[in-house]
Amino acid sequence: MAGMISVSRRDLAHRRKKLRQQRQIKIIQTIWRTFAACGLASGLVWAIIQPMWVLKAPAQIVMRSGNQQFSERTIRSLLVLSYPQSLWRIKPNAIAQSLQQQPTIAQATVSRRLFPPGLIIEIQQRLPVAIAQTSKQQKTIDCSSNPQSSEKSPGEQPQNCLRNTSTANKQDNWGLIDAYGVWMPLAKYTSLNPTGKLPSLKVIGSPQQYRPYWTQLYQALSQSSVKVTEIDYQNPTNLILKTELGNVHLGVPSTQLPDQIKLLVQMRHLPAKFNPGQIEYIDLKNPDFPSVQVNQKTNIKSQDP
Repeated sequence: MAGMISVSRRDLAHRRKKLRQQRQIKIIQTIWRTFAACGLASGLVWAIIQPMWVLKAPAQIVMRSGNQQFSERTIRSLLVLSYPQSLWRIKPNAIAQSLQQQPTIAQATVSRRLFPPGLIIEIQQRLPVAIAQTSKQQKTIDCSSNPQSSEKSPGEQPQNCLRNTSTANKQDNWGLIDAYGVWMPLAKYTSLNPTGKLPSLKVIGSPQQYRPYWTQLYQALSQSSVKVTEIDYQNPTNLILKTELGNVHLGVPSTQLPDQIKLLVQMRHLPAKFNPGQIEYIDLKNPDFPSVQVNQKTNIKSQDP
């Protein structure tokens, strides 16, 4: 019995010694981890405050849309940044939000680039579906102050005056709209896409007036087999489409627009019944009673499509 007690005491003493060693090892490991973490944090802070992590010029920024990469001049026009600026003080989300406020940009993502220091910006541009003109009224510029105008005949304007008139008219009256009715200044779009192809569809009128139903109208037209070249909304009580069949009067825009466009498709047989110059306009204001107005000022009811 005494031998069993003696063995147990030695075993307990050995276990206590082993536990003390384990505690010492854990304390050493904790101290080592603390020093390692502090050293790593100090190294990161030192690296961050180095002058190499500074945005000094737009040349350090890469901005692209798909395969298209924009020039420094375009980057300067789109970004409002002060130089030089610490790369770590720049807020990518704030830059992305400011870019998305541009009428030609739908989405933007901004990320820091460490080697070499800079920014990478990916943007998604709005796709224009129509050329928009606010009014058909042409701007007139007084050329009487031009000394050379007195040397020309009264019906002839100097060439530079015509160019000025055209430029002013485009800047004031022309723009582009996408499938959601968002207006884009023509100059801003062409500055980003100098070789881009402009849409063939044209819309005339105030964007504020036709924007509420534009998405519905454009979707119906894009699915139609009848070619539409112009949408005229200068008269809010009568929406007019210029189509391959002739002018089409739709009246006040309403929820019937898709039905009116479908009915227009069903009237593709009209050129076989009327000469192209005989139709003055197609009246679809009431889809239940479509009619064709001919040049002889006589209403001829169309047959059921």
